[in-house]
Amino acid sequence: MACVDRCRCCMDSRRQSSILYNILKSEEQQQQQAGSGQSAPQQPGPGGHATTGLGCSCGSQRRVALKSPQVACKAASAVLVKTLRFVKNVPCFQELPLDEQLVLVRSCWAPLLVLGLAQDRVHFETVETTEPSMLHRILTNKGRDDDEEPSLVLLRKTPKLLGPPQPCGSSSPKLPLVGEIQAIKGFLAKCWSLDISTKEYAYLKGTVLFNPELPGLHCVQYIQGLQQEAQQALNEHVRLIHRGDQARFAKLNVALSMLRSINANVIAELFFRPIIGAVNMDDMLLEMLCAKL
Repeated sequence: MACVDRCRCCMDSRRQSSILYNILKSEEQQQQQAGSGQSAPQQPGPGGHATTGLGCSCGSQRRVALKSPQVACKAASAVLVKTLRFVKNVPCFQELPLDEQLVLVRSCWAPLLVLGLAQDRVHFETVETTEPSMLHRILTNKGRDDDEEPSLVLLRKTPKLLGPPQPCGSSSPKLPLVGEIQAIKGFLAKCWSLDISTKEYAYLKGTVLFNPELPGLHCVQYIQGLQQEAQQALNEHVRLIHRGDQARFAKLNVALSMLRSINANVIAELFFRPIIGAVNMDDMLLEMLCAKL
């Protein structure tokens, strides 16, 4: 059956670009700094971000940034590498064609990463920040134009005729909202309160990874069966280890449902743009799938 023919497209070449190098380097540095990768607590306010003044009713709409981006981003990069290594080592995943693997990974990399942050107990703090006003941007750009050579200004302002147009906002970061960070923090807190074991995390990751409802999949029944097996294994493990907590299986799935409120773009902007810049996650995930991690 075509669904179980192993695709060998990604075995043809092993190349290392600057993006992948940065992530692998981050993992190495994070391992060397094990135990010291947590940012110092700063009396976090609601949602886990440090407060800089009195709150207001529209606080969830305020923009925030990482308090210690180098530490948090390196930790997240290490978790991403570890997550992709876990996914690639799942035998049933390896048997899927590459295009099916990509559909699954592109849709679930963010929730899998957040699960990995919870498993590794990665703490991070954010601080409220303000984006520059329109007047500030106009004056800043005008000052830069006055200092640059006329030819450089013209080149920078001339539309690129080759290649696809860049999406709006692709060149300037859109900082996450307080409410979006609260969703991530809430999920982490929920997982830590449940004291989830390594096996339970593995079964939860399998449930997230093998999502048969994604558009573009061809092996729907096969993937649906894998998801059901992950849920069944989780249920049996919980009944065996936590016999006194009959509601634990339901609690774990409630925690899993909280991942739906976490936006993948927020994860990319929060943890990867500060150290890598504007990055196409699809391209990076494809490269990581084809690389030997």
